[in-house]
Amino acid sequence: MVDTSPSAAAVRDFADEQPFLVVDDLRVHFPTDDGLVKSVDGLSFELRRGEILGIVGESGSGKSVTAQAILGLHKGSQAKVTGRILLDDQDLVPLSENEMRRVRGDEVSMIFQDPLSSLHPFYTIGNQISEAYLVHHKVSKKEARQRTIEMLQKVGIPNAAGRYDDYPHQFSGGMRQRAMIAMALICQPKLLIADEPTTALDVTVQAQILELIKELRDELNSAVIIITHDLGVVAETCDQVVVMYGGQCVEKGAVDDLFAQPEMPYTWGLLGSMPRMDRVRQERLTPIPGSPPSLINVPKGCVFNPRCRFSDRVEGRRCFTEHPDLLPTTSTTHEVTRHEVRCHIPPEERQQILLTEIRPTL
Repeated sequence: MVDTSPSAAAVRDFADEQPFLVVDDLRVHFPTDDGLVKSVDGLSFELRRGEILGIVGESGSGKSVTAQAILGLHKGSQAKVTGRILLDDQDLVPLSENEMRRVRGDEVSMIFQDPLSSLHPFYTIGNQISEAYLVHHKVSKKEARQRTIEMLQKVGIPNAAGRYDDYPHQFSGGMRQRAMIAMALICQPKLLIADEPTTALDVTVQAQILELIKELRDELNSAVIIITHDLGVVAETCDQVVVMYGGQCVEKGAVDDLFAQPEMPYTWGLLGSMPRMDRVRQERLTPIPGSPPSLINVPKGCVFNPRCRFSDRVEGRRCFTEHPDLLPTTSTTHEVTRHEVRCHIPPEERQQILLTEIRPTL
C-alpha cells in the first residue's frame, strides 16, 4: 500500500491556468418502475490541463455514472441529464449523439474498468486500436498500423509489432490494461478518464500502470480523472480529490489538504478502513457500519446520517432533517482548489473529533 501522508502526492501549480473541464450542478436521474434513481445529484468540480482528479467512494456512489455522463454515454437512454459539462468552454450536455461521437476518442477518452470485457474477443488488439485512430483521422490502414505499434511501444508492450495481431485472450491482465491505455491515448485526447484502472492487477503492475498514466499526462498535458475506491491510489497519483457518497460530493479539495485535515465523517471512514504499511499492524481495520443508501430513497437531511456515529454532536437533529451545503473549510491551504465539506458538525467540533478520536486510529 502506498503512503497516504500529505507529502505522498505533489500538488502542481495551476494558479495561472483556467479550468479545462467544468462540471456544474450535474444530475443524472434514471426513471424506473420503483421510482427515480438519483445516481448523480448536484455534482460540481473543475479540472485543469495537466491536472489529475481522483473521484473516490464506495460502489454505487455515482463515480462511473459521472464519467459516462461526461462521455455522453447516457444519450439515447432513459436517463435525464441536466446541469453543465463544459469541455474547453463547450457544453457537452445538449450535444446530439452524432456530435458526441466526434468528441469521444478525439477530445475525451476513457479507460474502462474491465479490459477483457471492453476489448472484442474476435478482433486483434492491433485492429481495435487502429480502428479508434481511423475513425478520427483520414489516414491509410498502413499509417494507422504504424501509429498503433508506436503507441503499444509507448505503453510498454514488448515486441509491439509482433503483438499487433494477437487477440485479447493472449495478453495478460496488465498487458490488456496497457492496450486499453494505448487505445484511449492514440488520438492524444485532452481529457482522459480512467475507471478503476488498477482493479484486479497485482501491486507491481498497479504501480506501473499509475506511473504510465502520470508520464503520459506530462507528455500530452492532458487532464485526467481517475475513478477509484482506493485512497492510496489517490494519494500517490492525484492533485485533487472529490469524495462521493449517495450520488453527491461530500468533500473535495487538494490532496494534501484532504489527507492532512479530512473533515467529513464518511472520509474518516474511508481512511479508517484502509490498511497502512507504514505503521505497526492493527488487529483489525475499522469498517464503516451499515450499507450505502438506496438512490431511490435517499435519506432526508445528510445523506450519510444513517451510518454516521457523530450525528448526535449536532443540535436539533439537523442531520436528519436538513440537507447540508457544501461549504469551504478553514483548512484550505491550496490557492486554486478550495477544501469544501458537506457536514452539519461545527468546524471546531470536527477538528476536535479528528484530533482526539479519528487521527489516533488511522
